[in-house]
Amino acid sequence: MQMTVKDAANALNVAEKTVYRWIQSGGLPAYRVAGQYRINRAMLFDWATSKRINFSPADAAQEPEDLPLPSFAQALQEGGIHYRVGGANKAEVLKALVGLLKLPDQVNRDFLLQALLAREQLQSTGVGDGIALPHVRNPAVLEIATPMICLCFLEAPVAFDALDGKPVQVLFTPLSPNVRVHLHLLSRISFALRDPKFKSLLAGQGRRDEILEAARALEPEAAPT
Repeated sequence: MQMTVKDAANALNVAEKTVYRWIQSGGLPAYRVAGQYRINRAMLFDWATSKRINFSPADAAQEPEDLPLPSFAQALQEGGIHYRVGGANKAEVLKALVGLLKLPDQVNRDFLLQALLAREQLQSTGVGDGIALPHVRNPAVLEIATPMICLCFLEAPVAFDALDGKPVQVLFTPLSPNVRVHLHLLSRISFALRDPKFKSLLAGQGRRDEILEAARALEPEAAPT
C-alpha cells in the first residue's frame, strides 16, 4: 500500500514538513509519482521501527469490534506446529520461521523478516525458560486476514538476549489482522505459559495432537465448573 506525505505524517503523528525533511535528508525512503512523493507503507513501518517512532495508521483505529476472537487452539492449528527448525543464530532462526508461516501471497516475507528483526533490536521477545514470542509491533501493516499462532521447536537452542539470559528453543509467533486480535493472541500465549502441564509439553517437544489437546483444555469453556 502506498501512502502520501499527509498519510505518513498522520501515521507517525508528526507535521507534514517533518516528513518532507526526513525524505529530503535521505533517511525516509520515498519516490515521486506525478511530482508527488509516495511512501511504501511497509517500508515506512520498518523505518519508523528502526528509529523508535510510533507508527499508528489511521485504519488501525477503525478496527471492527465484532470480529470473533479465535481460541488458543484454533490459532495454533491455523499457524501450525513445526519441529527441528534450523538456524545458528537469531537472524537465521527468524528467517527459517518466516519461511514456514502460512502467509497470503500479498505478504512480503522479506519485509516480515525485517520487521521481526527490527522488533528484536528494540527489545528481545525472549520471555524466559527457553521461550520467545517474535512478533511485529503493529500487525495491521501485514494485512493478514486469518489470525494464527505459529509454534516452532528449534533444532538447537539459540541465544536470544532473553530476560533470564537462557538460550531459546521454543518460538510462538502470533499473526493477526489488527491490534485487538494481536493482543488477544499474546494474552492467550501468556496464559498458556503459566500452565505447568502445557509448559511440560513444550519442554518435551510434545506431539502436535498432545499440544492441541492441551491448548483446548486451557480455554475458558473447557474449564471444569
